[in-house]
Amino acid sequence: MSTVFKEDEGLRYTYADYLLWKTDKRYEIIDGEAYMMAAPSVARQAISRELLVQFWNFLKGKGCQVFAAPFDVRLFPREDGSDDTVVQPDILVICDEAKIADGRACRGAPDMVIEILSPSNSEIPMLLKFTKYLRAGVREYWIIDPDTKNVQVHLLEKDGKTPPEHYISSVYGDGETLDVSVLPGLAIDFAGIWGVL
Repeated sequence: MSTVFKEDEGLRYTYADYLLWKTDKRYEIIDGEAYMMAAPSVARQAISRELLVQFWNFLKGKGCQVFAAPFDVRLFPREDGSDDTVVQPDILVICDEAKIADGRACRGAPDMVIEILSPSNSEIPMLLKFTKYLRAGVREYWIIDPDTKNVQVHLLEKDGKTPPEHYISSVYGDGETLDVSVLPGLAIDFAGIWGVL
């Protein structure tokens, strides 16, 4: 991801601005700064596809839904569109249908977010998104690294504070099976995921 519109230094963008952009390129806005997103790599697409199938098969007939990018997430929505953070996670799970009732975006925190690293995901936006997901209350956040074949799992600490104070984080290596905390009964076998690369 790279910052866009550099000629407009100091200009902050909102969701209302974002809706007016007529382009075939994908963007995210974090704290009012726009980031252009490169097309995902083959590895990233393959991992996303495999995960999406497993989540979709598990969720059939259940109350939650899974979505894949491009899908807008307004972490801190405002009725007038002045919110300044719109992200597009690779995969997200939403269990509250009211959050997608407008048919356009997720309004508020998804229950789960998965980001798959690629050369175009720079460290600064990833760090910013980590902080935003925590503050918004995303209950489970995975960061998948195809190069090292590890998965960082961040589970929201239920300490009763608002906003939540921190994630409990773990790293899992090549070939491990991961239970999805927000979806009891779903376990993802990463040996099979890495096998598609």
